[in-house]
Amino acid sequence: MVENSPIAPPVADKSIAAGFHALSDPLRLQILELLREQELCVCDLCDRLEVPQSKLSFHLKALKDAALVRSRQESRWIYYRLNLTQFVALEQYLAQYRRFSPILPARPCSDSG
Repeated sequence: MVENSPIAPPVADKSIAAGFHALSDPLRLQILELLREQELCVCDLCDRLEVPQSKLSFHLKALKDAALVRSRQESRWIYYRLNLTQFVALEQYLAQYRRFSPILPARPCSDSG
């Protein structure tokens, strides 16, 4: 016998999940901290973080795929900056837990075995 149970809430859209995944890496957090101050080119990021460009490029791609950073090309240089719109979306997603999530006690389990 199947009991009526409330439908699970929809999973966050892929951009929210990608954003939180991108935030889970310490080097990516360092990149974002640097970009909080100003837009930076790849060479400046490499110098400040003391990482090779290949490693940095991997992490910048993850941040870009998660829409946390944007880039623009000027001559042969690529400059990165924060995409504040995506940070607002992540913040609003988390705020829903604070505002709309009552913590209800667990229902007793039935012994049907």
